[in-house]
Amino acid sequence: MESLKAILYFSIFNYPLTKDEIFKFSKTEKKENLETDLQALEIKKVIKNVDGYYIYKDPNSIVNRRLKGNQHAKQVLPKAFKRGQFIAKFPYVESVSLSGGLSKGYYDDDGDFDFFIITKDKRLWIARTLLIIYKKVFLRNNKKHFCVNYFISNTHLEIHEKNLFTATELMTLIPVTGKTIFKKFIANNTWPKTYLPNITITNLETIKEVKKPILTKSIEALFNTKLGNTLEAFFRKLTLNKWKKKFTSLSKKELEIAMKSTTDVSKHHPQNFQKKVIHALNKKYLEVQEQHDIILEPEHD
Repeated sequence: MESLKAILYFSIFNYPLTKDEIFKFSKTEKKENLETDLQALEIKKVIKNVDGYYIYKDPNSIVNRRLKGNQHAKQVLPKAFKRGQFIAKFPYVESVSLSGGLSKGYYDDDGDFDFFIITKDKRLWIARTLLIIYKKVFLRNNKKHFCVNYFISNTHLEIHEKNLFTATELMTLIPVTGKTIFKKFIANNTWPKTYLPNITITNLETIKEVKKPILTKSIEALFNTKLGNTLEAFFRKLTLNKWKKKFTSLSKKELEIAMKSTTDVSKHHPQNFQKKVIHALNKKYLEVQEQHDIILEPEHD
């Protein structure tokens, strides 16, 4: 029942899937098998089909909610791309991609523009700090259209937290800038195929190359020195100490995952959403087992 896993996963976000999307986000080998599975699940009343969208224990109104969110996403996507291209002009930023709900075609009034950023090696924390300063000073710390919460460096491209959540996030990224380094990133992360064999990132040809302005080149020239090395270490230490004091509710292990702060990775996920999603999904698996006698192998976080 791989198809059910996909439906349950997206039900966490109140997002019903079409038949094609269920195949895309599942391990189902053939679409004919998918049809059989869905019919069986409908007969058992595990799921229901509402206008071509498959729902698990949700009101029919979530279909309209999804459709409105899809339409809103189409409207704001050009703005998100422009914002991503603007971010790419900052020092040491080599690739920018859209992530989160918008990368899956959904956006509502509570949504953000979430960006996944690849930086130059040994300058991740300078790049991040300059972007945060810009957000705090010029955007008054408003992250609505400027949520820069995940950075990796160009020499450590493999994502180490390997689970269904990270696989889904990675395979739904919408690359905005930095085609060469983004292709390397995908080549270094083939592992999501073990979770989502039917999905492929195909929008590489739409990636734009952004020319760095003179100011950016000047800043990079200034920091491509021992001064830059010193600032890189200082900004990382400063940020990590701040997070340790601020997020005391997180255990050491949770802090290392949700607020990862190595020389090559910076994550700012204080809600530890990854863990919450996987735990919520496993809870749904148990619910299905108890109510419908369908056993699904639990996910790990």
